[in-house]
Amino acid sequence: MAGPATNPPEIKSRIGAILRATSGNFLEQFDFFLFGFYAAAIGKAFFPSTNETASLLNTFGVFWLGALMRPVGAIVLGAYIDRIGRRQGLIVTLGIMAIGTVVIAFCPSYATIGIAAPVIVLVGRLLQGFSAGVELGGVSVYLAEISTPCNRGFYTSFQSSSQQVAIFVASILGFILSEVMPADTVAAWGWRIPFFVGCLIIPLIFFLRRTLEETPAFLAMKKHPTASEVFASAFANWRIVILGMMIAVLTTTTFYFVTVYTPTFGKTVLKLSTQDALLVTLLVAVTNFFWNPVGGALSDRIGRKPVLIGIACLALVTAYPALSWLVAAPTFGKLLAVEMMFSFYFGMYSGTMLGALVEIVPAHVRTTCFSLAFALAAALFGTFTPFASTLLIDYTGNKAAPGLWLMFAAALGIIAALVVYRGGGKVVPTYDTAAEPVAGH
Repeated sequence: MAGPATNPPEIKSRIGAILRATSGNFLEQFDFFLFGFYAAAIGKAFFPSTNETASLLNTFGVFWLGALMRPVGAIVLGAYIDRIGRRQGLIVTLGIMAIGTVVIAFCPSYATIGIAAPVIVLVGRLLQGFSAGVELGGVSVYLAEISTPCNRGFYTSFQSSSQQVAIFVASILGFILSEVMPADTVAAWGWRIPFFVGCLIIPLIFFLRRTLEETPAFLAMKKHPTASEVFASAFANWRIVILGMMIAVLTTTTFYFVTVYTPTFGKTVLKLSTQDALLVTLLVAVTNFFWNPVGGALSDRIGRKPVLIGIACLALVTAYPALSWLVAAPTFGKLLAVEMMFSFYFGMYSGTMLGALVEIVPAHVRTTCFSLAFALAAALFGTFTPFASTLLIDYTGNKAAPGLWLMFAAALGIIAALVVYRGGGKVVPTYDTAAEPVAGH
């Protein structure tokens, strides 16, 4: 049922609304990071193999398969949010994500229940992927709709910044475990402890989400589309969805490289210590948190196009050379330097990309189209990054090969941004009955 067309209630506290909306991102990224960091231990527990690379590929394969549910979640849950409201939809997505987290945390090992173990873990990942498909889009749209004039990029950037808090906390927990427990104990069962911690904070996040206010922009809509209308409009705007996906690819690939894959890359490829890999990831989370709002605020001032193309060009020409320099003689300092560079690229680009993606999709199906574009980027490219990196290194024998994957992502971003912002303008949605003024071109 649509709210009143005029004078909808204002958000009481934008800071409070940002905290409540982004709280669910903590659980999503907390669990995603842990799955990547403890990939070797999870592989031994649920996908045992005499070959370490095969075990890792199995683990990252399940990680990726779960992400393939993102586009499905984007369409199904995105249509639900566009029809029923931002607040209620974000509560539902959190519930699905929580179930997946609990399933993975408490699943017995392969040695205990056999083939049922990897099947259960896969189901947990599928649930998480289904929920994650619309979590980022739903939160980004919520932040955009409560933003103040000319600050949309800055507001939406906190969606990504909030995820870095989860990476930071997970890294600290992992670092403490590696200090107080023998490596064999962590690999055997200690890796589950951070997952249990994630389960314990679920009630708090539910409480925060339940106190979320609906956005004035949604309440002001004269008509909320039915599910069939949402699907039809999303299909009609397929070109914008594809371009949005291409713009988002560099965000997703860089993020999963510097967070989920870096601990495994540091330990298994560069042969650095667990503590070194975790400390680098922890520091990356801090700089990611900082650069996201900087990128969003800068794009509010000078426009989305210069930031998107500028950062993508830098990534294109430096990703492979930087990794080649690192793998030639790996050290903690060199890993930190390279990751700080990638963190700068990710934060500045992501902070800009979120605002851009909100602006180029139709307003009346904003959650669905945004979520679908980002979900496709995450499913086909971002969450595939750990698997692709492992496979590229194994196939080529070149430890710097993941740089080629990042360069490919940067090239897609440059092409899409040039198309979307050709002539200084932006793509006009094919069908948009609820368009609104957009700032920050």
